[in-house]
Amino acid sequence: MARHPHPAAIVATLAGIAVFVSLGLWQLRRAHEKEALFAAFDGAARQPPVSLEQARLAEGMRYPLVEVTGRFDPAHAYVLDNQVRGGRAGVIVYDVFEPSTGGAAVLVARGFLARDAHGAMPTIPPPPEGARTLRALYAPAPGSGLRLGGDALPHQTRWPKTTIYLDPAEVAADLGRPLDTRVLLQLPGEEVTTFVREWKPEVFPPERHYGYAFTWFTFAAVVAATFFILHRPPRRREDHP
Repeated sequence: MARHPHPAAIVATLAGIAVFVSLGLWQLRRAHEKEALFAAFDGAARQPPVSLEQARLAEGMRYPLVEVTGRFDPAHAYVLDNQVRGGRAGVIVYDVFEPSTGGAAVLVARGFLARDAHGAMPTIPPPPEGARTLRALYAPAPGSGLRLGGDALPHQTRWPKTTIYLDPAEVAADLGRPLDTRVLLQLPGEEVTTFVREWKPEVFPPERHYGYAFTWFTFAAVVAATFFILHRPPRRREDHP
């Protein structure tokens, strides 16, 4: 005789499958969004540049290529620690840039510097002097990371200051002047430098979302398989003379 499932078991199984499938589909949508985001980022440097003022006012421009003239502030810089590029640990250096048109200053990510084999902090090159015209990607500030111990910038007295997360609002308060909420990612070829300038969006890559989607779909399949195994008809015994 077949074992008939309890109605509650049917409802719970269908609900579980629906939830897991929905989560899988959501992760697939996120993967497609990230693919579009990475494609836009990869093509941004080939687009015609706009002014910093245009980029600040524009909506829908994810990573506009900006051309801006101004001067670096030689007295203030920030070092974002706990960064990895090509399997090597290091830092990203952010210098303060004052546009010649006035308005808020903006942090320029000059690039990545690796620590040595002993983990020592690399030597931070000073920014170029005098008026400069930069071509850079206008991008969101990097992710906040773990805010252990709160804002440590005001407690540091030596420059450049080191941090494990970069919050433009906290940097603005530390500088005591207005600061753009986004940053400029300086491009390769702008100058002869020891910095590594290999940028990518500070988000999960599409592959991560595809992996999550596979996991959720697997859970849905396991729930369905478990239900059918538990409620399949028993095998008939053959009668022997």
